[in-house]
Amino acid sequence: MAALLAGCSIKGSAASLADHPVDWERFWKDAKATKQLNFANWPLYIDSDHGKSESLTLFEKRTGISVDYQAVIQDNATFYATVSPILRAQGATGYDLVVMTNGFELTQMIKNGFVCELDHSRLPNFAKNAGASVKDPTYDPGNKHSVVWQTGFTGLAYNPKYIDREITSFQDLLDPAFTGRVGLMSDNTELGSLGLLANGIAPETSTPADWRKAQAWLRKLRPSAAGFYDQSYINKLENGDTWITQAWSGDVFQAQQSGFEHLKFVTPEEGQMMWHDNLMIPRQAANPVAALEWMDFYYTPEIAGIVEDWVNYVCPVPGAEDYVRDELDDATVADSPLVFPSEAVLQQSHEFRVFKNYDEYSEWNAVFNAVVQS
Repeated sequence: MAALLAGCSIKGSAASLADHPVDWERFWKDAKATKQLNFANWPLYIDSDHGKSESLTLFEKRTGISVDYQAVIQDNATFYATVSPILRAQGATGYDLVVMTNGFELTQMIKNGFVCELDHSRLPNFAKNAGASVKDPTYDPGNKHSVVWQTGFTGLAYNPKYIDREITSFQDLLDPAFTGRVGLMSDNTELGSLGLLANGIAPETSTPADWRKAQAWLRKLRPSAAGFYDQSYINKLENGDTWITQAWSGDVFQAQQSGFEHLKFVTPEEGQMMWHDNLMIPRQAANPVAALEWMDFYYTPEIAGIVEDWVNYVCPVPGAEDYVRDELDDATVADSPLVFPSEAVLQQSHEFRVFKNYDEYSEWNAVFNAVVQS
């Protein structure tokens, strides 16, 4: 551990470790294999049966690496606020592997040099099995620092018990019949992206002028909103507090499997958002080789399939579909377009905008905070 920490430690200004680059080829050549992996993830985000994970157990048996799995990440902003001062001071977070969603905090982790560049020569399963939608993302070109853990779609969901017509567009949210029954997300990135798509604008390439067009559209929708929600939006949809809502694909699929099979998820004709939760290795990780071993282990149809059969978001390994159907005998998951989407659905999906700097990010937030607070 001491040798690896020393190898990752860079002298100099604490402002940004990116100002003091590492010879990553040499780093990985010198990094020693260890028998421990400290893995930080979000709650309920890996296969689990009475507290035991088959995927982690198989990893431990096949590699001899013990895993300390900690479901400690509740949201990106809070986690970043916790670990960034440690990383800026060239300290160890205690984690070898973390999961963060693409967005401003993940971009800052990369720009500030807080995460290791990956040795892709040790990731042959990623090269072989990863789907095209998770390779070379806009927020991390060439997957230089990250590989996707799970993907999700943000579209619309509705309850046919209260809505007796088909929902096809974001414009349906403006139907006066739904006044007071529309659910919107409290996350500004999600909210602003909805407004942009509703105006036919691609969020990835949008401008501040576009953001104000989106704001104007959302202001028209504001009187219809029942509220702005975190993940609790799915409970509001289930109990009838809302009839139609912004929604994450995995939440809707899980709701359908737990007594709310009538709920429907929609990819609007204007498109939907696609987000990615990513595996990354903090700069001062004590066990970076073990972290890479897990990444490569995960990118097999078997292990991705085991995880996917429990998590039910969008699988980054298309080949896991056959494993889930044939080996796990779960056609419900294998056949779900919310877990294994078609190429047509992927083509309708947009990435979040990658903000150039904090000022741009602040401007976006100011524009869409004004909608929530109006």
